[in-house]
Amino acid sequence: MDHVTALPAASPAPATGTWRAWLIWSIGVLAYVVAIVNRTSLSAVGVDTAERFHADASTLSMFAVIQLAVYGIMQIPVGLLLDRFGARPLIVVGMVLMSAGQLALAFADHVGLAIVARMLIGAGDAAIFPSALRLIALWFDEKRAPFLIQLTGILGQTGQIISVLPLAALLHATSWEVAFGSLSAVAALFAVLSLALIRNEPPGSTGGRKVVSALELGRGFRDSWAHPATRLGFWTHFTTPFAGTAFVLLWGFPFMTEGLGVSGPTASLVLTVYVLFGLVMGPIIGAISGRHPMRRTRLLALPIIGVQVAAWLAVILWPGAAPEWMLFVLAFALSVGGPGSMVAFDHARTYNPSHRLSTATGIVNVGGFFAALLAILLIGIALDLQGAGTPDTYTLAAFKIAFLTQVPLWALGSACIVIERRRARIHLGLDAPRERRRKPGRAR
Repeated sequence: MDHVTALPAASPAPATGTWRAWLIWSIGVLAYVVAIVNRTSLSAVGVDTAERFHADASTLSMFAVIQLAVYGIMQIPVGLLLDRFGARPLIVVGMVLMSAGQLALAFADHVGLAIVARMLIGAGDAAIFPSALRLIALWFDEKRAPFLIQLTGILGQTGQIISVLPLAALLHATSWEVAFGSLSAVAALFAVLSLALIRNEPPGSTGGRKVVSALELGRGFRDSWAHPATRLGFWTHFTTPFAGTAFVLLWGFPFMTEGLGVSGPTASLVLTVYVLFGLVMGPIIGAISGRHPMRRTRLLALPIIGVQVAAWLAVILWPGAAPEWMLFVLAFALSVGGPGSMVAFDHARTYNPSHRLSTATGIVNVGGFFAALLAILLIGIALDLQGAGTPDTYTLAAFKIAFLTQVPLWALGSACIVIERRRARIHLGLDAPRERRRKPGRAR
């Protein structure tokens, strides 16, 4: 389903472009940048993490997997709470939770406490992006919203550069405690800024009909999931970004340095280029999405998935170690998954009424992080099963086999995208349902 014409049930946001609207959006975007820094703070220090906590590959995976699992599990409650209370309190609470998680991680001396810390970070992170999307929906008109959603996603990813370069440099120049304690302080600062500057909606606006009861909360979830456009958004978000998330969040740096034997600065450059490619491709993908609204799945989602599969298979099947230039090709292929996944939120925003907008957004957002945690976990398990579970035992051959575990996730997600696209187009009256064949001998 690629059709994104107006939805009668939705209440469009007022056409506000005041300085207050832009200030609130700016704080929301900066909060999202901080959330990304917190989310990816182990990306360039995976080897340091393994050594600090004496963790094998499966245990190292659990740091990211549990964090993403909490993020995914929290998406539905966050969406329901956003529809009930608005963005401001959710952003504040999210920042406080991330601050507490990073402070706990800074002084953790065993794996159990570190995992609890990552759970707090995942819970706090879960509130930020959906809240930013809600601020866009209520503070800006329908024409600006798609562009601002793309821009929010693009700018937020700059947080990955901070976690790859300055954070890693700070850790190696000072200590684990100083690096992660600094992240805790920044999150606490943004909790204060969000409380002081963010407002849920423009003056005089009701933000659409409010959800007021637990019964309505449950009905909102059921109605959101029942719409095939929401499910199409879920599977689009499930399939397009997970490979890039797994690569940047945990396994890319060890694969390049320990598996391929490239230098640390080169691996950091690849991860940085990944973010920069995403910054460049975001507006291009947004323009294509806006210009061809009825062909988003065929022009964007499915080709993006195909490019990622082809790039990974080229690296895996290359005899021996792939050349360094191919890592930059891989970074480009993975980078388009993030901007491409933003299309999923357009489905949720366009086809759900405002009082269940954040619930539908939460459902869609679950998809990508559920797939990412599966990918990260499967890669770690595959390494351990091959006896290559620690930095001392990592091998290129083991990494290549481990990364093949992503292929079933791409296959599942692509099949579901095709199925739900067809169902959504039928639901919207764009395609006719197929007639069921009658069995021979039945009365006509």
